[in-house]
Amino acid sequence: MNIKSLYISAQEKKAGTLFVSMGMMEILKRNLHKVAFFRPVIFSKDKKDGDLSFMIERYNLDMQYEDAYGFDVEYVENMISLNKTNELINELIVKFKKLESEYDFVLCEGIHKSFLTSTISYDLNIMIAQNFASPYINIINAQNLSAKEAYENILIENENSTCQGCTHFATFINRLDDKNYKALEKKLKNYTLTTYLLKEVAELDKPTIGDIIDAMDAKPIIFKPDDVTRVVRGVKVAALTLDNFLNHVEEDDLVIVAADRSEIILGLLGTLYSTSYPNITGIIFPFAMRAHPNIQKLIDGLDSFGIPILSVDTDTYETAKNLSNVNSRLRVTSQRKIALALGLFNASVDIQAIEQKIASTVSTVLTPMMFEYKLFESARLNKKRIILPESGDERILRAAEIILRREVAEIIFIGKEKKVRENYLRLGLDLSKAIIIDHLKSPLMEEFVQRFYEMRKNKGLTYRAAEDAMGHINYFGTMMVHLGYADGMVSGAIHSTGETIRPALQIIKTTPETKIVSSVFFMCLKTKVLVYGDCAVNQDPNAEELAQIALSSAKTTASFGIEPRVAMLSYSTGDSGTGADVEKVREATNIVKSKNPELLIEGPIQYDAAIDIDVAQTKLPDSKVAGHATVFIFPDLNTGNNTYKAVQRSSDAVAIGPILQGLNKPINDLSRGCLVADIVNTVAITAIQAGQNR
Repeated sequence: MNIKSLYISAQEKKAGTLFVSMGMMEILKRNLHKVAFFRPVIFSKDKKDGDLSFMIERYNLDMQYEDAYGFDVEYVENMISLNKTNELINELIVKFKKLESEYDFVLCEGIHKSFLTSTISYDLNIMIAQNFASPYINIINAQNLSAKEAYENILIENENSTCQGCTHFATFINRLDDKNYKALEKKLKNYTLTTYLLKEVAELDKPTIGDIIDAMDAKPIIFKPDDVTRVVRGVKVAALTLDNFLNHVEEDDLVIVAADRSEIILGLLGTLYSTSYPNITGIIFPFAMRAHPNIQKLIDGLDSFGIPILSVDTDTYETAKNLSNVNSRLRVTSQRKIALALGLFNASVDIQAIEQKIASTVSTVLTPMMFEYKLFESARLNKKRIILPESGDERILRAAEIILRREVAEIIFIGKEKKVRENYLRLGLDLSKAIIIDHLKSPLMEEFVQRFYEMRKNKGLTYRAAEDAMGHINYFGTMMVHLGYADGMVSGAIHSTGETIRPALQIIKTTPETKIVSSVFFMCLKTKVLVYGDCAVNQDPNAEELAQIALSSAKTTASFGIEPRVAMLSYSTGDSGTGADVEKVREATNIVKSKNPELLIEGPIQYDAAIDIDVAQTKLPDSKVAGHATVFIFPDLNTGNNTYKAVQRSSDAVAIGPILQGLNKPINDLSRGCLVADIVNTVAITAIQAGQNR
């Protein structure tokens, strides 16, 4: 019998239960459409449970909060004290089985250590998992344990669960330092049960500005939405003179300073623009004070003030004391920590082995999240070097950090190293793993100019013009890809499509079987992913060009695991209409059929007949494509661009692209209105294309 659930539990506090739940949910959502998250026991029904709220929102789970838990601690204690434990279990089974019947898979998170009382024991977790018939995942917090102690805990915990009838699925040993990691790895070499070792990552345990605002009811004085993700690595009290205090400032400190200490505030402001001092994370004013109006005026007049300033009601001593008690927690807005946590999880576990072990029915539905996860995993398994030349754009920097933390690709920036570093540190980002190349000072410049001159001199390019061209970041980055110094490039956040594509056409050029470069969008709808082409490059392709777009789009679609069924769109279906535009589509369809007889293609066909089964039965009842199309080829740019935007906005679809196709090596374009998520997805796709090209 295929399993349809897993039960995750930890006996210790701060073991990383939510972290493991998140990693497992990533795997499940990659393969299954409808996944539920269930907590048998929460602390109180009158207060939102943090883990439940996080998982439902983060993974857009199709379920109500009230359906995601069984009972609260008060109810459970009362039932157990009345010797009604079996009745309690039966009630939980009813709730669980309802979810199991409605969803492809149910991921359960057990009772937290902090919920356990003299009445509610840890064995209740074992009992619940046993009655749910859910394989068991143990989490062991090894932070304060020796390798020997951690090993003994593994044996005890696994024996306890298996002896009581639970099926062991995996054990996660979390928060290991380097020494214990190696020692425990050696001890577990011949251990038969599945175990995964995860190293301690200090940043995951550090509070953020968002944690401090929530825990201390801090009032933002100067604040940007992205500041909630800033990590606080240390707290300093500015009790010394400025001269002496500056000696104690460290990277990512949160500084407690009285608002009337104007000289300290000005000194801290100076550190933000000085390369000689670390970058602090923020400033907090005690006593509910504000800075002097002149200091505030000075700050307001700066072009960019990179750190938040908060205010609290407590005095300096109480503020420092309260800050020491603020706990770090994952929240949906903690994109940086989430990326870091998922990067750690993916690098530490055998995802394919876990997927194989979960013997559940795989749905044919492909959601946006499933598609995105598949992209990330595919890129991570074949990591490539991707150039992001627009290093001065904040969106690019934020996307790059997510890419690096999730280990999707290696990142190369083009720009002045000092400036790029100042920019990302001022934003509170960690891009230390990225490579930064100042193209104007690069030793590669002479080689690139000479190569470009040789390539284009027959077309009238002078050596001076080649030098001018290579001074542009897109030309330099494209030449890096062409000569193998990088695997792909993503640009367009601040440059036009022409500025991105032109260098690629001149340097990288099209593949031998392709005459034109075209583009597709992956349109991620609620339960499926469609491919639209061409919506960004070719304004009014002729029949031959339209056929080439269809062939390229089908190839791209297949390379990303989607079966291509191509609809050549027009304002009429089959033989029902006439006119030059219809004939162009009909001719293009015939060209495709002659070049690739095995490809499923239909044209001309209207959009409704291509996508709707009922309409297809009326208009083209014998077609293998009508009603089931996955690739939609538009007759011109005007139609394609308007349609993709209309579908995107009216159905909340996720549009990934434009993805360029037909080039020898991958160069991809961004919309100038792109979001961070768009950049992340495009980089992942570019990395996958680079791997396929090789």
